[in-house]
Amino acid sequence: MATPRALGFHFSVHFGFDRGDEDIRFQSVSGLSVEYTTETVVEGGENRFEHVLPVRTQYPNLVLTRAMEVSSALSDWCKAAFFDRQFAPTDVTIHLLDPDGEPLQSWQVDWAWPKKWSHSDFNAEENSLVIETLELGYRTFHPL
Repeated sequence: MATPRALGFHFSVHFGFDRGDEDIRFQSVSGLSVEYTTETVVEGGENRFEHVLPVRTQYPNLVLTRAMEVSSALSDWCKAAFFDRQFAPTDVTIHLLDPDGEPLQSWQVDWAWPKKWSHSDFNAEENSLVIETLELGYRTFHPL
């Protein structure tokens, strides 16, 4: 049996505070990456190279975009953080789905919190959806 291909347009996002299905549909997810910061050590008498050593892992913001929803658990979470300064970090699970909607691969993002929340421009000359973008800071992520 052939291994199903991973198609980047079929995915879901689940938050630890989900009330149901309303907050799993996003237009895009980006920032699921990790890299090491490094430290360069010069060895006395060795002039051919420098030692480059890994120091700690570094994670960029997780960026989620979707058509704006007026009322949802996610918007309530963002409002509490940005307008009431009540931060409630939560885990976020991202599933890459097969054609039947079953997870091919999943990642857990640990201790996510809202860092930036923005909405697209309003323009009376265009017939387009209002897009909201949410940037999350987080500690780590790992495959499940």
